[in-house]
Amino acid sequence: METIETTKSENKMVDGSDKAIQLDEHIVEIVSDSGEGAQTAGQAFGTICARMGNGIWTVEIIPAEIEPPPRTAAGASGIRIRFGTHDITNMGDEADLMVAFNEQALLGREQSGNLKRGCTILLENKWRTSSNNLIRDQYVSTYNHLIEDAYKVIEIPMEEETLKIVKNPRRGKNMFVLGLLMYIYSRDMELAREQVRFAFRKKGDKVIDSNMRLLDAGYKWAESNLDFQYSVPAAPMKESKIVTNGNIAVGLGVMASGMDVCAMYPITPATSASHYLSEVFENAGGIVHQAEDEIAAAGFAIGASYAGKCAVTITSGPGLALKTELIGLASMAEIPLVIVNVQRGGPSTGLPTKVEQGDLLAALFASPGDTPKIVLAPATIEDCFYSIITARKIAETFRIPVMVLTDANLATGQQPYLRPNFKKEWLAPPFDQSPVPEGSAPFDWDEKTGLSKRIIPGQAGGMYRVTGLAHTR
Repeated sequence: METIETTKSENKMVDGSDKAIQLDEHIVEIVSDSGEGAQTAGQAFGTICARMGNGIWTVEIIPAEIEPPPRTAAGASGIRIRFGTHDITNMGDEADLMVAFNEQALLGREQSGNLKRGCTILLENKWRTSSNNLIRDQYVSTYNHLIEDAYKVIEIPMEEETLKIVKNPRRGKNMFVLGLLMYIYSRDMELAREQVRFAFRKKGDKVIDSNMRLLDAGYKWAESNLDFQYSVPAAPMKESKIVTNGNIAVGLGVMASGMDVCAMYPITPATSASHYLSEVFENAGGIVHQAEDEIAAAGFAIGASYAGKCAVTITSGPGLALKTELIGLASMAEIPLVIVNVQRGGPSTGLPTKVEQGDLLAALFASPGDTPKIVLAPATIEDCFYSIITARKIAETFRIPVMVLTDANLATGQQPYLRPNFKKEWLAPPFDQSPVPEGSAPFDWDEKTGLSKRIIPGQAGGMYRVTGLAHTR
């Protein structure tokens, strides 16, 4: 996902027909097996709502296994979208409406308490007539259980309708579902078409056209077959906003801060930040270095900072554990370093797809001896952007590691916020490479400011040896 800008002129309201029930907010979930595009549909729906002026928050539903078995309660993949007439700052508790591509993924969400009592469920009905007796029995049993528990279950021929347009329903069902939601919540279809064009812009006109037809098919099916419709109005927007998740906000902050080196090793849920930077960083003069492991990533970042840059390394809890010794080196050698820790469940490899904020003590104290460092903890997705700019300033000013603690909720959640207006003061000033006065040491500091002059390799009179040993000057 990339940044989507929404401006005042795009704030077109669609209130739906006379039968639309007006709501202050609603929570929608889309769940499926991995690879069926539920998250793509949900991200598009959330972005459309944001562009219409609604407050939104999205959070991805990610199974613990990379490729879980299909049709299992523990293997549910998808997304939750909470949107309302007001600012939304979290994902909420229970879904008001659920779209499920199979009943087992749905069952997993129901068993974990994520459905509101009486929740409306839009359920793919292909499994009712499956040639596999076990699958057919599972579907009927789950359907009956949901009806008995007073859920409103509406069976929908998603695959049947999708096959009228594309040969592979796994590559189209999600856009059909987006069309359903566009009708149900009285969303602006022109914005939906813009979003489809944006989402598939790299895949060519043929793919864009088929997804447009799927979108329209979902809308028309809902219009012809559903007996309910909602409207979630929004206040007119007065200023331009962008819609991003927290990891993209981090990536934007890296570029806005003037940092131009990111060293990383892939780890959930931090990886998408470096994926985003890999796509766009060159345009801002930066590079992303994928190291062979977390330790090497920290070492590369420290080396780049020693050479005159201020580098960032992005990781999650287990990666932070591996970087600990080198963070101590950066602190002892007084080399600026920014570390972004996108927290997840633990300990050890723990629960990589679950939200947890359990790394604070590790961030503060997990180093041998007294290791000075600064720790920042952004509270919102917008904070994820500005905290990186602040981290870079602190790291270079005090020649110290600065850690930014986000988490999986911020990383994958989407939220609209005011479009940042770039300011030159976000960037580091030009590096002073004037000759170092004779007799000066690399760690001398000004007693009034507590600051010391940073020296880089090749600077006249500034040659010194960097070690992890203690120093008095």
